[in-house]
Amino acid sequence: NKKKGNYFLIIWIKMEDLSITIKDDYIKLGQALKLAGLVSSGVDAKFLIQDGQVKVNGEVDTRRGKKLRPGDTFEFENTVVLVK
Repeated sequence: NKKKGNYFLIIWIKMEDLSITIKDDYIKLGQALKLAGLVSSGVDAKFLIQDGQVKVNGEVDTRRGKKLRPGDTFEFENTVVLVK
């Protein structure tokens, strides 16, 4: 009889760290996604945000017009972006 052991698979996903610098008091989430180069158009941003694929400060936010201020972060596909 062969002994059966427990096997654990650990997957490490490296999250890339990016930042964007804004000149005004805030930037809207859809604009921030474009500025960071994570989407190619506002239409893409709109659907990704509405589908709940974008997180703001660690939580899903479905508002394209969500105002981001310096210190906020947003995340899409394991890429976290800091607003400066």
